[in-house]
Amino acid sequence: MRLIQNRYACHLTLPVLVGGLLFACTAYGGTQAYEPLSASVRGVLQQAVSDQAAPRMAFASQREADIWLDNMSRRVGKHIPDAAYRMDFLKTMHYEATRAGLDPQLVLGLIEVESGFRKYAVSNSGARGYMQVMPFWVDLIGNRKDNLFHLRTNLRYGCTILRHYLDMEKGDLYRALGRYNGSLGKPEYPNLVRAAWHKY
Repeated sequence: MRLIQNRYACHLTLPVLVGGLLFACTAYGGTQAYEPLSASVRGVLQQAVSDQAAPRMAFASQREADIWLDNMSRRVGKHIPDAAYRMDFLKTMHYEATRAGLDPQLVLGLIEVESGFRKYAVSNSGARGYMQVMPFWVDLIGNRKDNLFHLRTNLRYGCTILRHYLDMEKGDLYRALGRYNGSLGKPEYPNLVRAAWHKY
């Protein structure tokens, strides 16, 4: 997976980045654009969001898992004060991210920018939950009963969609993030996610 291209980063000053991160806490969710999917791609995405396997974190050892959870718990504690829920969130997020072949810290950065870690965030365009998933995805690849405010459902959809965009863009994270946010070709959103990602 290629890192975000730096050609636009030099245009952002520190105040712009900081201001952007503060603004991001109010649900930055853009408009993921509806694009027709081939039957094979749709089938793969439907299978990805319908898997009901029990979440398991992928670490070499329990000690490694404990260190990661402790570290990330401290970093997101101000956003999710309830310790038990925070652990559930981190374990579920790690599972869904690694299951989709994504860096969990990247997903944390995206969540910070998209929703400010607010479970019930709704953007002006109607994107919902932690990862600001547009409702049309439920009809397109899911089940009409799927609740995009449900923790695992939202993370499952969000990670599946980001993986789809990464595959579509042949690993170009800058373009994939632009598609995810509905701002393809504009540097602000990918650079905000990259800045948040580096915090984790």
